[in-house]
Amino acid sequence: MRIVADTNTFIAVALNEPEKKSVVGLTEGHDLIAPEVLPFEIGNALTAMVKRKTLLADEAVLAWDAIAYIPVDLRRINIAVALEIALKYNLYAYDSYFLECALSQRSPLLTLDKQMKEIAGKIGIKIME
Repeated sequence: MRIVADTNTFIAVALNEPEKKSVVGLTEGHDLIAPEVLPFEIGNALTAMVKRKTLLADEAVLAWDAIAYIPVDLRRINIAVALEIALKYNLYAYDSYFLECALSQRSPLLTLDKQMKEIAGKIGIKIME
């Protein structure tokens, strides 16, 4: 099965957060896909954590190195459709990219974001839990 994985799931695995075991268990044996913006969003999230002083610069680099080993198929998405989702549900565009990816790929979504789970359910996307 192909699963669309949100940025926060990659971060959780790389930083050994409490959700890591669950994320790994849900994705084991499946193919991960994500919108092609994933690496940029991960980079942004890691630098934001450094700026907030919740992560050291060296730890951010190590986290990126760990994430780079996770196989994921990056997919082009329809920005217009993603923008419609973002505007309808008052989301950031980056979040709606993952929702649009799940819709267009007819794949379930794995996210740790409660709001994204709620919206995914409203638009007919199965949630991996």
